[in-house]
Amino acid sequence: MTRTLFPLFLSGGVLMLAACGDSADKPVPEQKASVAPVPDADPAPPPAIPEPAPPEDYTPDPAVKPPAAVEPGIGSGDKAIPAAIQGRWAIDASDCPKRPGTDLTALVIDAANLRFHESHGELARVRERSATRLVADYKFSGEGMDWDRLMVLSVTDGGKTLVRRDHGDGAAANAMRYTRCAA
Repeated sequence: MTRTLFPLFLSGGVLMLAACGDSADKPVPEQKASVAPVPDADPAPPPAIPEPAPPEDYTPDPAVKPPAAVEPGIGSGDKAIPAAIQGRWAIDASDCPKRPGTDLTALVIDAANLRFHESHGELARVRERSATRLVADYKFSGEGMDWDRLMVLSVTDGGKTLVRRDHGDGAAANAMRYTRCAA
């Protein structure tokens, strides 16, 4: 059976090749190139409007003392940390994918709390608040100690960067910049 089919396959292949023909026998239609004029130079992009720097120069009034206890209503409405500031942040972006407990520079913020590697700050009083900035007092605890801290938190770079400025005894001298971690 295979001997009788082979000549049929062979002759069919020859016919298929013959049908293709030789492209040298047929004239090739002339193609016209269309070229658009090239501008002399790319127009300059419009100048970028810089995002205003966060006001980190908040000067606390020495007459305003930290609250003795957390004020009522803290953590909701106008007495909550703004949604733009909430999330997971890290000073060192390589800490973002690490699991909790090994992410040494991570900071997790919710409506009323700041959670660091070895300490926790509870929002006690809101002094100033906008959609992207908060000036507030916190009650901190960690490593067997308790302390009060006034902080300014603000977001820049379209919400990609958090700037933290601490005020009070033991506060860092300079602002700290955090990168937002992916959810």
